[in-house]
Amino acid sequence: MEITEVRVFPVSEERLKAYVTITLDNCFVVRDLKVINGNTGLFVAMPAKRRKDGTFKDIAHPLNSDTRDKMEKIILAEYDKELSRGTVAVSAAVAGG
Repeated sequence: MEITEVRVFPVSEERLKAYVTITLDNCFVVRDLKVINGNTGLFVAMPAKRRKDGTFKDIAHPLNSDTRDKMEKIILAEYDKELSRGTVAVSAAVAGG
């Protein structure tokens, strides 16, 4: 399985830096991944749904750390490219978040 497309949608919030959509093998799309500025730097959060008790449950996620690391490396590289292009960040409400 390969990530064949990464679309980055920067936002201007304190911790949330971008929404991301990835395409796998040119045939499967995963939306609403997030680039988050955490306590130890940037990381990628998987799409999640809020449960009735207020906690969050991932909707889609890698099953092992190697896959997560590979995904995060590719996504953060594309995020850096997007920033270097000078893309203007939009508010989360406009980005669909």
